[in-house]
Amino acid sequence: MPKLTVKDIEVRGKRVFVRVDFNVPLDAQSQVTDDTRIRAALPTIQYLREQGAKIILASHLGRPKGSPEAKYSLLPVAIRLAELLGFEVPLLPDCVGSAVEEKVSGMAAQDVVMLENLRFHGDEEKNTPRFAADLARLADVYVNDAFGAAHRAHASISGVASLVQPAVAGFLLSKELDFLGSALENPRRPFVAVLGGAKVSDKIKVIENLLSKVDGLIIGGGMANTFLKAKGYDVGKSLFESAQVELASELLDLAERSKVTVHLPLDVVIATSVQDEEGEIVGLEGVPTDKMIVDVGPETSDHFAKVVSTARCVVWNGPMGVFENPAFSVGTFRLAKAMAESTAVTIVGGGDSAAAVEQSGLASGMTHISTGGGASLEFLEGKPLPGVEVLTDKLGKGE
Repeated sequence: MPKLTVKDIEVRGKRVFVRVDFNVPLDAQSQVTDDTRIRAALPTIQYLREQGAKIILASHLGRPKGSPEAKYSLLPVAIRLAELLGFEVPLLPDCVGSAVEEKVSGMAAQDVVMLENLRFHGDEEKNTPRFAADLARLADVYVNDAFGAAHRAHASISGVASLVQPAVAGFLLSKELDFLGSALENPRRPFVAVLGGAKVSDKIKVIENLLSKVDGLIIGGGMANTFLKAKGYDVGKSLFESAQVELASELLDLAERSKVTVHLPLDVVIATSVQDEEGEIVGLEGVPTDKMIVDVGPETSDHFAKVVSTARCVVWNGPMGVFENPAFSVGTFRLAKAMAESTAVTIVGGGDSAAAVEQSGLASGMTHISTGGGASLEFLEGKPLPGVEVLTDKLGKGE
């Protein structure tokens, strides 16, 4: 980690603004249905309490339109966090303003409070200097532990951090960057990347960046259809991107020149619709014009599992099929099983991949599961993350 972390600074008695990612799913009764992201922030919160800090937690939830909406209140999150910590975590009435500043000024060492949803203010996503300054008034120290939002140049991510120094990484952010960074910069070899999901266009930059780093590339999911089309196969009424077929062909040529082995489906599962209760296994030559590809077939799963078993580092981003339908989750779950049983360093890149691993019951078998789908994708693209760039360097400039 080239950036300072919470362990590098003194926080006793200081007001520590901690940007967390508590954008978690709620049910119709406003109960948290998946507290993974809340649990992921606990080590940082508990460490800061042990060090005698005054902890101000800030997060967004959902997509309110720049004004308060009851269904997006962080109250259910504060309640769940309190259950996990074993003491009350008050939710303040807003995230800025005199009432909030008064509450924060009255905090004692080891107190933990949560600000109301940052996105109740449109200025959060606009990263306006005034809003960033209002947030900064609450803090002596800034900690970013929100990897899932680190790719956003929002007020609470980059704006406050530029005003409050030191600005450091929490344990979760450090862990994410260490795992993803070491995988890309100094991977164990053979290094295999697994890419799935719907669209090639979402992952063009990822593929281009990875082709100079990996030894093998497994491609599944809807995006594989575009590559199959580029190789001359008929994919029926499957999802594919006609505008990207030529690019897919160019990427396959680039992979060959880069001596990277690309592994595409060998057989597939087809159905009339993604809602069907069962599918049919066919070879690549057997996809009829009125059917769509919804999963990889068993021969493909066996092949992908064999590739994973011989790897020493595997990074996975994107499912192999329409895993949300149990009938078409076999390929995705089989890949998860192969990774869990592997001796390789296995890194799951958040989003749908993380959800699939959790559903498969194999999460404990992975080396690291990222909490940020979009952020991990941009990291794999080689893009700088605004929420990381703004943090204080371990060495001063010029040293």
